[in-house]
Amino acid sequence: MSETTRNQPPVAMTVAGSEATGGAGALADIKTFTSLGVFGSLALTCIVAFDPENDWGHRLTPVDQQTLANQLQTISAAYDLDAVKIGMLGSPDTIRTVATAMKDLAPRHLVLDPVLICKGQEPGAALDTDQALKAQMLPLATFVTPNHFECLSLSGMEEINDVADLKEAAQRIHDSSGATVLAKGGVRLSGPDAVDVFYDGSTLEVLSEPKVGEVPVSGAGCSLAAAVTAELAKGASPLDAARTAKSFVSAGIRHRLGSHLPFDSLWQGGLAAEA
Repeated sequence: MSETTRNQPPVAMTVAGSEATGGAGALADIKTFTSLGVFGSLALTCIVAFDPENDWGHRLTPVDQQTLANQLQTISAAYDLDAVKIGMLGSPDTIRTVATAMKDLAPRHLVLDPVLICKGQEPGAALDTDQALKAQMLPLATFVTPNHFECLSLSGMEEINDVADLKEAAQRIHDSSGATVLAKGGVRLSGPDAVDVFYDGSTLEVLSEPKVGEVPVSGAGCSLAAAVTAELAKGASPLDAARTAKSFVSAGIRHRLGSHLPFDSLWQGGLAAEA
């Protein structure tokens, strides 16, 4: 093996949508990979462009299925991937295309950020995607990072109000999927800390950091799943990957970026700035 080969970084792929401002989605994933020392590649599923003339509503343009399949084929042939992250898919057709590719690829680490809705969307608009995601993508995942709403959907629980509820949700999702779970309570749960719950079937651990405000920050969920993916690609255990991802996102929220948008955006350089 050559010196160049020995010194190569781990390689990860994200399958995600582009959010034009760079605060979330594929751009957040790639920035997270780079910040954590992982080479990132991207199969783009859709483009989201907020409308500044219509209360920053979502304008979503899907990538056609053949173009998506081509991207997946190219990346899978180009690299021996150390981990894959799945982000926003957006439609049953896209889920089917990606699931087919992942079955063929069978990556060692497949991190699913089960994006069911974008900020501002009504939950009901995502019901068909919800069902397709559960049936086709969740069984392929080795690690899943649902937020509060997604925990409700994937666990079948009617409410998640405290850490005990979040623990139950994490256990239910693991039991139904077999995947390691990092259930995100974030600022949705009352109290001074942003709390997430890790569960892999044997280890149950609460990860906690002081809250920075009471409003969710754009890109936090994407960056958390991408950080988990990067750490798994580097050889970390799932629990250590979750711990590092939590610290990475918390620092990014502390150094968040304000803008003319109705929400702040996480900065993936936050942890490095505090080093």
